[in-house]
Amino acid sequence: MTMKKTDLAKNKMLKTDNAIKIASMPDRFGSGSGVVADRKEQRKIDQAAGLIPFACKLPGALVTQLRERAEKDGGDLNTTVAALIEKGLKAK
Repeated sequence: MTMKKTDLAKNKMLKTDNAIKIASMPDRFGSGSGVVADRKEQRKIDQAAGLIPFACKLPGALVTQLRERAEKDGGDLNTTVAALIEKGLKAK
């Protein structure tokens, strides 16, 4: 059975769409970016480092100050908050 020209074009389009979907992501978005995509993997890394998730509710103004201080110090927010809590606990 012969196929119509439109059917051939449709099949060709479907093949290219599938090839695009299957193609791997470039390194800048994938594993080469240094960011862990899998949450379970990130949890294991944090657990091995002795980190425990701790959530609390803070006023918006305080969070803004914390973010600004973290940017000024060049570190991340987690490190800044940990350092400030340690400093505050030692003062008492």
